[in-house]
Amino acid sequence: MPDVPSFSVDDGFAYAVPEGIEVGVGAIVRVPLGGRRVRGWVVAESEGDAARLKSVLTRSGDLPVFDTRFLQVMRWAAIRYVAPLAAVLNKATPPNLPRARTWEERPPLVGMSEPPTPRMADALAARKRPSTETWIGGESWAAPIAASIAPALSDGRSGLVIAPTVAESEVLSRELASILGDRVVASTSAESDADKTRAWVEAATRPGSLVVGTRGSAFWPVRHLAVAFVVGEGRRGMKDKSTPTTHARQILLKRSQVERFGLVLLGLVPTAEALALGTSHRIPATGRPWGQVEVVDRRTENGVGSLIGPTARAALRASVAAGTRVLLFTHRRSTAQRCGRCKALRRCSRCGSGAFDEGICIRCDARSEDCPECGFGRFEMLGYGVSRVADEAARVVGRENVGDGASGRLVVVGTERDLPGLSVGLTIVVDADGPMVAPNYRAAEDALRLLARAIAAAGRGRGRRGLIQTADPSHPVIEAIRRADPITLVRVDSAERAAAGFPPGGELMVLEVEDPPVDAAVELHEAVGERADLLGPADSGGRTRWLLQGKDLTAARIAVRSVVSRWREGGARVRIDADPVDL
Repeated sequence: MPDVPSFSVDDGFAYAVPEGIEVGVGAIVRVPLGGRRVRGWVVAESEGDAARLKSVLTRSGDLPVFDTRFLQVMRWAAIRYVAPLAAVLNKATPPNLPRARTWEERPPLVGMSEPPTPRMADALAARKRPSTETWIGGESWAAPIAASIAPALSDGRSGLVIAPTVAESEVLSRELASILGDRVVASTSAESDADKTRAWVEAATRPGSLVVGTRGSAFWPVRHLAVAFVVGEGRRGMKDKSTPTTHARQILLKRSQVERFGLVLLGLVPTAEALALGTSHRIPATGRPWGQVEVVDRRTENGVGSLIGPTARAALRASVAAGTRVLLFTHRRSTAQRCGRCKALRRCSRCGSGAFDEGICIRCDARSEDCPECGFGRFEMLGYGVSRVADEAARVVGRENVGDGASGRLVVVGTERDLPGLSVGLTIVVDADGPMVAPNYRAAEDALRLLARAIAAAGRGRGRRGLIQTADPSHPVIEAIRRADPITLVRVDSAERAAAGFPPGGELMVLEVEDPPVDAAVELHEAVGERADLLGPADSGGRTRWLLQGKDLTAARIAVRSVVSRWREGGARVRIDADPVDL
């Protein structure tokens, strides 16, 4: 299988293996191809007449990148994400050549002081067969992961932990290493190629290791893998934005089925996909994944034009006076709007969408004039920048008390990127409405996950709480936050999505093309046929887009490969978003 990012070589080529070179499935080799020498992977071996074949030139590195089971998963990924097999195999290959190392035998973990853990942390080693589980709880996962994997590590089996960001992966690595010692193998994209290759080799060859990394590590071979943990499985950091748009959860789910290891999905809010798997659920012994929440209806408060209403101002002043750290949580500017007088959310009278551009509904192009609730003609955009929120907070409690997460000041003004590792006593969500009316089919689930993470930064216990400002206090997301019950909302939302053919009740795929051929629409319709519903074309940001929708898109994914290949060979830039999250 040559390392050439083209569908035309996915079937591979046969080469003779000369005397003195030992190869096997997964070996990296150098081979002649079209007058040049290229890297490739051995994907099969067979006996036969090699007289008329070109020969393998050299073997590169000592270690195979994959075995036959792993190759099966990679072929599945190439089909699901409509990607050349070489593009997928590259994700499993370390940046430098892998060299074998000899590891000393590790003693069992004897006398480990097991920290207090939620009841979700039952020993996974006691299970009779691999399974998939969902753990629902706060973001401090090191203790329950360590308690669960320790028996397997002592038995010479290994584990894998995937986090959504480099920062969170590094924190988890440090926390787990403080409990499990040198059995923890850290792998993040911040390392050099040499460091990453050394970690890859250790993961692939050293039994009894716990590998901790980001989404790219979902493709790593791990020696005697017993269980994989995906922390924050619903977070956007688990999915690649560029083609192939692989998702760590889906890759590990397929691997767990083929390689027979356990899979644990962790987070405050499970995804609809996780619930559709029929996974067992573990929740904290307290019964609440996050603390108590107070909801403030902005429509009934005075203080027109202010970002921080009277109730939130009073809570902010009291917390600063008591020396309690506060998070003022805001989100990026959205396409949603709110009436400038009564604070009612703007909704399209034709389709109900909450996304507008200059008074025009983004979904159906209908024009919306005055507020239907009070007749007021001016609307304000939702979502406020950090600097604007910080300026208003400074007017309430003084500039000397306001800063970012690294400032050490009592009032932290931050966004989602400031949440990992942040601990406060009070969280004030400045505006919860923007995420709830985002123009995509996952808006409710994503909004609940985002708001729950912000509230969870305040922890649980006496004096710790969250305060949410909203103009829609009866929204299902707000009710789920108030009750600390994510499962009910996700199940209801999942049923509504399934009725519309959206995941997990159906599958979606987006094709996005720059400078498509003149007959692109006809060519694509002929290829897809009855295999899927094909919507489009539509222009978006200088690109032409099509949407494929169906119960199972496997046949359609295979059919469009030849079309995409011809477009790319003709010079068109094609991006394929399998399982899009923004739609």
